[in-house]
Amino acid sequence: MRLKLVPDNTNFDFFGYAKITFGASVVAMILSLIAWGVMGLNFGIDFRGGTTLRTEATEAVDVGAYRDALSALELGDVTISEVFDPGFRDDQHVAMIRVQAQEGQEAATTGTIQTIQAALQEVSPNIKFTSVESVGPKVSGELIQTAFLAVGGALAAILIYIWLRFEWQFSVGAVVALFHDVVLTIGLFSLLQIRFDLPVVAAILTIIGYSINDTVVIFDRLRENLRKYKKRPLREVMNLSVNETLSRTLMTSGTTLLALIALLILGGDVIRAFVFAITWGVIVGTYSSVYVAKNVVLFLGVKRDWSKPDAGAGTQFANIDA
Repeated sequence: MRLKLVPDNTNFDFFGYAKITFGASVVAMILSLIAWGVMGLNFGIDFRGGTTLRTEATEAVDVGAYRDALSALELGDVTISEVFDPGFRDDQHVAMIRVQAQEGQEAATTGTIQTIQAALQEVSPNIKFTSVESVGPKVSGELIQTAFLAVGGALAAILIYIWLRFEWQFSVGAVVALFHDVVLTIGLFSLLQIRFDLPVVAAILTIIGYSINDTVVIFDRLRENLRKYKKRPLREVMNLSVNETLSRTLMTSGTTLLALIALLILGGDVIRAFVFAITWGVIVGTYSSVYVAKNVVLFLGVKRDWSKPDAGAGTQFANIDA
């Protein structure tokens, strides 16, 4: 017996409120850009430059005491956060300490790290330093530039691919949907001030690949139905195409989310930001494949017959080559 998340031959009207759903997406993108501009991103050590120390102690982390001990060292911007994880023991208390790159230093010197460790050991004698990472400001600046080039290059390549495989309207719709996914992900990270580092950039690129896969599947079915139902209005054909691929979309997204939620809960804090980004991306990517990409195609219209307009679609839409 086959598992079915949705019944056969569904007839949901996905585009009955196209302007409202697309308008909501535009508003969400604007709010995300505002959050990004006002609050900024909580860049990790990869992008900010400086030194990150991960500590572990048997007693509870006293963030205030840690901060007081380090403020006397005059190291500049210091961020201290306690790490929580369901997999930790009852006597395992972990903290992440980020210290900005010191002036004139590409990376923290051994002496600086030893000074930090000595100051913290006065607060917590049994503290252990499980990892120390240093990134210079020059390297971090290059990483930021490379990260944005990677995302921009991925979007440009997808634009060209969809344009060649389908029509330019499909290409615009796909890229707008991907831009929507990226902006909403960055906006959420800015709003929640979740650490933004290189693994998160990898997650964004993964989101782009996942979202475009779902979009192309529906585009393929839409192109087939446009050739099959030449006299039906474009909105009806698009609704039919989304309904026909609905079971596949829900099965793919649902099984992916099951694995991601398990990783989010049990995977530990090291990969939590990465997994959270992909989990959010699967949700918004599934949404944007229908309510952003297809709405753009609906608003732009496509062609069914280069020589004769489709009267059934109205003057709002042209036709696609049969």
